[in-house]
Amino acid sequence: MTTLRFTKDHEWVRQDGETVVIGITDYAQQQLGDIVYVELPAAGTRVEAGKEAAVVESAKAASEVYAPVSGEVVAVNEAIADDPAKVNADPLGEGWFLTIKLDDPKALDALMDEAAYAAFVAEQG
Repeated sequence: MTTLRFTKDHEWVRQDGETVVIGITDYAQQQLGDIVYVELPAAGTRVEAGKEAAVVESAKAASEVYAPVSGEVVAVNEAIADDPAKVNADPLGEGWFLTIKLDDPKALDALMDEAAYAAFVAEQG
């Protein structure tokens, strides 16, 4: 079973060995509306937890995607750069943003599990 972790900034993280796949949640893409542009970092870029890792632009606004954990970008999803609507269509699947090699796997423990994230979103009204 795949375990997802979440941030208060509405990013999700799925661990795959020493790497994690990162994207934005369904809630986030709904709030943004139709996504028209995605800016991704280059592979090899270092990202720090809580700092900007990517940018999305929608018909409503531009928004940063923050790195939930620190590490090195090992892959980016070029498919969403070519077709940003994939993020709206499948935010937890084909709409993933990047893969990071974790600096510290224990950093995932600080993120919310699905139940805690669901409660957090419910509080957002």
